[in-house]
Amino acid sequence: MKQFKFLFLTILSFLIASCSSQKTVNNSSKTPTTPVVNYQFKKEADKTYFNILQINDVYEIAPIQGGKFGGMARVETVRQNLLKEDKNTMTVLAGDFLNPSLIGTMKVDGERVRGKQMVEVMNAMDFDLVAFGNHEFDLSYISLQDRLNESKFDWISANTLHNKDGKHHYFHKVVNGRKENLQDSFIKEFMNPDGTILKVGFISVCIPSNPKSYVYYGDMFEEIKRAYNEIKDKVDIVLGLTHLSIDQDKKVAELLPDVPLIMGGHEHTNSYDKVGDVIITKADANAKTAYIHRFEYDPKAKKLQFKSELKEINDQIPTDQKVGVVVNKWQKILKEKIQDIVSNPYEVIYYAKVPLDARETPIRSVQTNMGEIITKAMSFAYDNKVDCALVNGGSVRIDDELEGDINVVDIFRVLPYGGSVLKVDIKGSLLKQVLDYGLNAAGTGAYLQRYNVNRVSDEWMIQNNPIQNDKVYKVAFSDYLLRGLDIPMLSNKKPGVLNVYRPKDNELSYDIRKAITTYLKNR
Repeated sequence: MKQFKFLFLTILSFLIASCSSQKTVNNSSKTPTTPVVNYQFKKEADKTYFNILQINDVYEIAPIQGGKFGGMARVETVRQNLLKEDKNTMTVLAGDFLNPSLIGTMKVDGERVRGKQMVEVMNAMDFDLVAFGNHEFDLSYISLQDRLNESKFDWISANTLHNKDGKHHYFHKVVNGRKENLQDSFIKEFMNPDGTILKVGFISVCIPSNPKSYVYYGDMFEEIKRAYNEIKDKVDIVLGLTHLSIDQDKKVAELLPDVPLIMGGHEHTNSYDKVGDVIITKADANAKTAYIHRFEYDPKAKKLQFKSELKEINDQIPTDQKVGVVVNKWQKILKEKIQDIVSNPYEVIYYAKVPLDARETPIRSVQTNMGEIITKAMSFAYDNKVDCALVNGGSVRIDDELEGDINVVDIFRVLPYGGSVLKVDIKGSLLKQVLDYGLNAAGTGAYLQRYNVNRVSDEWMIQNNPIQNDKVYKVAFSDYLLRGLDIPMLSNKKPGVLNVYRPKDNELSYDIRKAITTYLKNR
């Protein structure tokens, strides 16, 4: 009996972990979200079927983690298989793909790539629809406009507009010499077996976490509600494609209880949530996973059911040849161009017997050994003549573990933004505020990786001594932190910041990646 009970619990756990859902629109609240194993519907002649392939937060076009996971050419293989299953298949991306990446920092024909490689790959994959993510606005307006013009897919966002001279306009793309405004929403038409059309509407908003002078962010909740009200009577179904925090997505679900599915991004870690009758799904960053949503629509009853499958994109999935050619082209460019920045880029500088954890979720939530190496190198850059060193976890972008031989390119992938290491004289009272803010920001890019400072009970300590409010400390910061973007109270304009020492071109601290490379070589 015990063996039977164990077997039952094992099977039940597997079903729950599968994160698969079945959902009925306009049904009573008694209808549960039921995990299923058979993801495909048994098709009936009087119903319409369609698939959506969802990814989000993709910065690397090639596989990551030693080739084990991700890779857009593998995603394309999954897409092609879905098309064989049902020609009514579309592919969407829930924001964040133009930046950051190491390739994006390279210069080709005198211009930074800035996401050009991603657009070219996505064009080759016949992408249907993308939402704006906050990192799309890392680019200058000129670079973003170039990427919009190059894209063959549609973009939506109800709350992001182009701010020009204080006036707000829709972003646009130029197609065949003609200006086409982007829209708040998008309508996809699928053919019913009887020849009638099923119309599926999509609405989107973006988290306003990347302020830029050329971007106006409207209120997320007001704008998505407006977009929904404007489109709901024009379509049979409305779905969400958002780039928000999970808490914000949950609020959208509460505001719009008749939207059956919100496909989201931003967190970088897969999740599956239900708020009322609304399902919220997010895949892992860099296409380590993708969500496959299979839909069945009954036009007579006007009811929708869908099943959601979290698909791991791994080395067991073959590479699509057509998309693989485009990926390989850009990987070759990277290999050539990186040598313009650093000599001998593939020189092995360190052997990591224990994997160095630079994955997004840990490095934004807890102290990791990769964070320790980065901050120790920052101290090393100033001959260890600082009291401590701090870097925001969000600056680490590789979303991977480094194991075995580590070369210079690996370090550039970890920190594609680069930037200087600054030595700052800062009052203890402000330093404690900064540390508290970073600690409370666990799970976001503002979480601080630290060296030589730790929290004991409720007190911050440097070299086993409590930080004193009136004492001035020398701290090595990444230059990004001194802009006050991740941690608002930290900038060179604040009274508690007394002096900022900026490195010169020939100094080790001029580029944080140079500091890490030299530090690892000397370990």
